[in-house]
Amino acid sequence: MADKFDVVVIGSGPSGYVGAIRAAQLGMSTAVVEEWVDDKGATTLGGTCLNVGCIPSKALLDSSHKYHEAKDTFALHGIGVDTPSMDVSAMLQRKDKIVKQLTGGIGGLFKHNGVTVVQGRGKVLAGANVEVTAADGSVTVLEAGSVIIAAGSEPVTIPPAPVDNEFIVDSTGALEFTEVPKRLGVIGAGVIGLELGSVWGRLGSEVILIEALDEFLAMMDAQVAKEAGKIFKKQGLDIRLSCRVTDATVKDGEVHVTYVGPDGEYTEVFDKLIVSVGRRPRTRDLLADDCGVTLDERGFIFVNDQCVTEAPNVYAVGDVVRGPMLAHKGSEEGVMVAERIAGKPAQVNYDCIPSIIYTHPEIAAVGRTEQELKADGVPYKVGTFPFVASGRALAANDSEGLVKMIAHAETDRILGCHIVGPSAADLTQQVVIAMEFGSSAEDLALMVFGHPTLSEAVHEAALAVDGHAIHIANRKKR
Repeated sequence: MADKFDVVVIGSGPSGYVGAIRAAQLGMSTAVVEEWVDDKGATTLGGTCLNVGCIPSKALLDSSHKYHEAKDTFALHGIGVDTPSMDVSAMLQRKDKIVKQLTGGIGGLFKHNGVTVVQGRGKVLAGANVEVTAADGSVTVLEAGSVIIAAGSEPVTIPPAPVDNEFIVDSTGALEFTEVPKRLGVIGAGVIGLELGSVWGRLGSEVILIEALDEFLAMMDAQVAKEAGKIFKKQGLDIRLSCRVTDATVKDGEVHVTYVGPDGEYTEVFDKLIVSVGRRPRTRDLLADDCGVTLDERGFIFVNDQCVTEAPNVYAVGDVVRGPMLAHKGSEEGVMVAERIAGKPAQVNYDCIPSIIYTHPEIAAVGRTEQELKADGVPYKVGTFPFVASGRALAANDSEGLVKMIAHAETDRILGCHIVGPSAADLTQQVVIAMEFGSSAEDLALMVFGHPTLSEAVHEAALAVDGHAIHIANRKKR
């Protein structure tokens, strides 16, 4: 006889575990199906984000940035140190300890909230049932009142650069280098490529990023992307646009990469090559043919704005559905779905989801870009403020970048904010809150911001929208 639950969640990443906990909090019997196991055969919770994505990459980013500061900037503060050295093994151990602490914490939260963990690979059957194939090959079926699919995503591979997990690696392998590569190639100059390239570049790698697109960070506001590109160039990242890799071959312990650029064909030789050309939804072998759930042409599960699939009582959230692959976006969808199953009128405001690149300086954004508004014919006005005019940023020796605020030209409602600079992720969140409440640029301009703080740059950018900035010369408004 099959086990019965009110809610069965497939996947324990940020979308799945948050949705499961919320469902349990609302009084529903809840089970989470997770296929990942560690080298001892124990179920590993947390999905890509906690195990091989968001969390471990940020641990390495912070460690490498501290090394960079000790090596290159401490002297500016009058701090003298012997020549710094990096113990890569210790850095990786710290990263693994953080991952273990957080993934173990999910297990504790599940236990506290009464969530049942079922080890195995889940597959959605007709009638909102879930087939679970365990690591030992045994098969069970869970009967669910509702199913939440939160199976996550996986790295995209490309035929010219087959991943061997030794010399040619994906984003997971790039978190496990046991020594700093002298020459590092990165295919893809997007979020993952920039973050991983930054880690190893700070530690001494000569980094070349090979990007097929003609524009750098095309998904970001063009002004902010241009500013970020200048900063990364100063840091030593060699970003080559309009270049498509045609072959990557390992010879004598080195990776020989051939690519075609605007001026012809080139070859570079690297110690390691990271393939970071994006991620795809993990939906293969996830759905029975008769389950009623449909996929689009890119393999994403088709859902409406409430994450409802075309099958009764089956929902899908996070990386397996439309929209940006962001852990926080998936988490909020998980909460929304759990509450809607419980009969509550929850929703996600997709216009107020921040995006972040955790380089240094950080790049963060919420809302629409200037080029999007221009293409759609929306009247807008812009205010910018550079961190070089921020007393707090100068005091911290961290004054590269700017804040860009965009508001509707007629209503003054904030339409977007784009930041490259210190603490950009946290500063952008202030604007997320403002936008959630429908604030105008004037609303932010009238608020009192503490001094000296980095957040004053947000205040000044809001003032600059109408030409009222205090600490920079204002551009004349047409």
